[in-house]
Amino acid sequence: MIVEAILSFIGAGTPPIIPSWGNIMAEGRALWQVKPSIVFFPAAFLSSTLPWRGISSGLRDPVDRRIGQGR
Repeated sequence: MIVEAILSFIGAGTPPIIPSWGNIMAEGRALWQVKPSIVFFPAAFLSSTLPWRGISSGLRDPVDRRIGQGR
């Protein structure tokens, strides 16, 4: 997800007609001086996904062990 956003931001990812975090930030780059929230909010939401990956992995591990013991 992060790599796709980076590639889309620099123009090497998905086509501009496909909405993605990187494409949204790339389009907002031209309006950065006028309205920085166009880039800020997608970047904030994208960066907030990183902690959720760690939390979900941390919660999945104990559950997987319990499921494996019950069989």
